[in-house]
Amino acid sequence: MSDRYQSFTGTGVGQFLVKSLGLPDPVPLRRHRDGDPVVSGPVLMGGSGTALPAAVAALRAAGADVQTEREDGVRYAGLVFDAAAIESVDGLLTLREFFTPVLRSLDRCAHVLVLGTSPGRAASPAAQIAQRAVEGFTRSLGKEIGRGGTVNLVYVEPGAETRIASTVTFLLSPKSAYVSGQVVYVGQAVAPPDLAGVDPQRPLDGLVAAVTGASRGIGESIARTLHRDGATVVGIDVPQAADGLTRLVRDLAGADTDAVSLDITAVDAPQRVARTLVEQHGGVDIVVHNAGITRDKKLANMDTQRWSSVLDVNLSAPQRITEHLLAEGVFRPNGRVVGVASIAGIAGNLGQTNYAASKAGVIGMVDAMASLAAERAVTVNAVAPGFIETQMTAAIPLLLREAGRRMNSMSQGGLPIDVAETVAWLASPESYGVTGNVVRVCGQSLLGA
Repeated sequence: MSDRYQSFTGTGVGQFLVKSLGLPDPVPLRRHRDGDPVVSGPVLMGGSGTALPAAVAALRAAGADVQTEREDGVRYAGLVFDAAAIESVDGLLTLREFFTPVLRSLDRCAHVLVLGTSPGRAASPAAQIAQRAVEGFTRSLGKEIGRGGTVNLVYVEPGAETRIASTVTFLLSPKSAYVSGQVVYVGQAVAPPDLAGVDPQRPLDGLVAAVTGASRGIGESIARTLHRDGATVVGIDVPQAADGLTRLVRDLAGADTDAVSLDITAVDAPQRVARTLVEQHGGVDIVVHNAGITRDKKLANMDTQRWSSVLDVNLSAPQRITEHLLAEGVFRPNGRVVGVASIAGIAGNLGQTNYAASKAGVIGMVDAMASLAAERAVTVNAVAPGFIETQMTAAIPLLLREAGRRMNSMSQGGLPIDVAETVAWLASPESYGVTGNVVRVCGQSLLGA
């Protein structure tokens, strides 16, 4: 669905009104296209923490132009500052010293990344205070940067520095175009896998990915993106969506895709999913719980069917399927579970007590299952989309739709591919250091934490 306001602000008259009246100015975002470099221009690195060498190595391995000294006249596509060495309030001054001189040298849609130490693992109370302060800095900078730029923070557990490659390259690339103001934790909960032979262009080669709700919208985009990255995709959706699943299989070349018509709320759904994955694919590597429904009403007017149907599809089914697949050993080593939550589960929404409860429950599922799954070398994470341009949001009344689009730091809605790219990063074999995270894909929404 087109954003007519954004199209208007791209005209001469639109820009005049934006500047004269202080209106939102949504800059067209630079998203990944096949054949594009990982980073579109020079990246300036700074700081003195222990993760910086690993970040430099990851970006150079990806072909990025890495610089450690600022040069006049250069337009930077990315900035990386390792703040892990900041151990006091006074040390926070190094943030200003690095960023202030270079912010006006950023290119359009630049990506800024700050690395730090998980506050709970800091060496002293003073260091813990300082590291927590870094989060406020990055969230505020994300609201200042403008011109389609992003700012994110990665807290790295001591000893996990070698696990940051996939996260650094994702957050510095156009694949993270609509991910800003986020905090990602990289740790050591999952044992390192054998990554020999992983192709950076097709990191999911040889892996099997099951995606629920795959017939359209965000689920379809997730399925297509995982297939692009090499995965054999098992698309799961209700029998009523069989036509969409058939089209998906046809478009994705058949042999590398499988369609399963199944109501995931059925009593025997976990067993049927497990049987299909084992008998037809020898197990599974990636499970994406995308299927979801809304049945909106204010709580005073909500009947049992509206309440239960949303909780059953959005929360009970993912929980039951994940627990069964883990218990029966259907996941292969270095497996992935990715849930699709929502900004509604963080901030709440008028008339969506059932939906918000279900999506907050998905976040709870991440919290509850991450440690247990780590014992089986499986990571558990979730994405939480904000306003994404889909058929569902197209049906929202105009004024509410416009509010949803503009109430974020980028003043625009995201696209299904933004969610899909984030899922693909979490699904990568190299993302074994990322578990127990909920990453909002919301353009840094002004709602919620």
